[in-house]
Amino acid sequence: MSISIEEAKKLISSVPRVELGFFPTPLHKLENLSSMLGINLFIKRDDYTGKNLFGGNKTRKLEFLIGEAIHQKSEYVFTYGATQSNHAMQTVWAASSHNLKPVLYLVAVVEPDENDVKANLLLDKIFDAEIHIVSPEKGESFTKADKRSLLLGSEHIKHLEEAGHKCYNIPMGGASEIGTAGYISGFVELYEQAQQMGINFDYLYHATGSGGTMAGLVAGKKLLGADTIIKSMAVLDTDNNYIPYKTELANEALKYIGAAPLVDVSDFQIDTGFYAPGYEQPNEGAIEAIKLLAKKEGILTDPVYSGKALSGLIHDARTGKIKQGSNVVFLHTGGATALFAEKEILGRLF
Repeated sequence: MSISIEEAKKLISSVPRVELGFFPTPLHKLENLSSMLGINLFIKRDDYTGKNLFGGNKTRKLEFLIGEAIHQKSEYVFTYGATQSNHAMQTVWAASSHNLKPVLYLVAVVEPDENDVKANLLLDKIFDAEIHIVSPEKGESFTKADKRSLLLGSEHIKHLEEAGHKCYNIPMGGASEIGTAGYISGFVELYEQAQQMGINFDYLYHATGSGGTMAGLVAGKKLLGADTIIKSMAVLDTDNNYIPYKTELANEALKYIGAAPLVDVSDFQIDTGFYAPGYEQPNEGAIEAIKLLAKKEGILTDPVYSGKALSGLIHDARTGKIKQGSNVVFLHTGGATALFAEKEILGRLF
């Protein structure tokens, strides 16, 4: 059973939270791309979450995650990702600005050059995080290296807690029920803005990796009874457990804020056709989408997440999967720091 926007806000306000971002983020129409694609295309600017120039979707999650860390009287915050992780970078400044000590375990999908540190890893160092680089062993996949980084982090936490230091452990991408609550809130915000503008969105497109943003959006949609079709464009390989696990995550997030579990596996629509050849590996579709949005609208996206999701949206509009005249919103999740990352991540943009 759906509830009102105000009732949803009341539920969300019942759990620990800190202020990190500048909300609501802008929602505006992309006039040139709309004309080109024959749809009414809007963009939700979660690249503008703040607090600095390099905001993104993780800031919404971190308001709740850092809120819980403080509630638990933590001293350290641990998290994980790739060396160019947006989530890790945003976690660092979010933790530091609330007097928590950030510790990162980062997998080197592309081995960083310590003499020429770039993009998010450079920001991690400027923000003074404790950084541990986990280099994949010969023949080791990113997934296996990531699991190894989690074990290393767990051992570190054990040693600190044995010495009397309270630690708060945040999973990759902030994809816990607590972090996912951030995008229940995010969908409520978007839905309210759309109502104020007199728009009903037929489709919402966004990038999905660790899946917390996707789970939160779907949970928010179900909570409000919205009929928007959420198209989640995968940026990495997913297995048969991905949707069932994210269904559980969405329902746990709903329960966390005091709502009933409403989400079923059938509520998810994931497209895996636009991330190849792999995570943090560029492709021609994303490069075209990045350049098109930059040229036509003056907005920058990245080759890892939003660029690939946007390429899927453009493809669906061109091939008729999105009906002409539809109202479509693209969630910009940030990450444009990847435009300043290693060339293996960036690809050939010019």
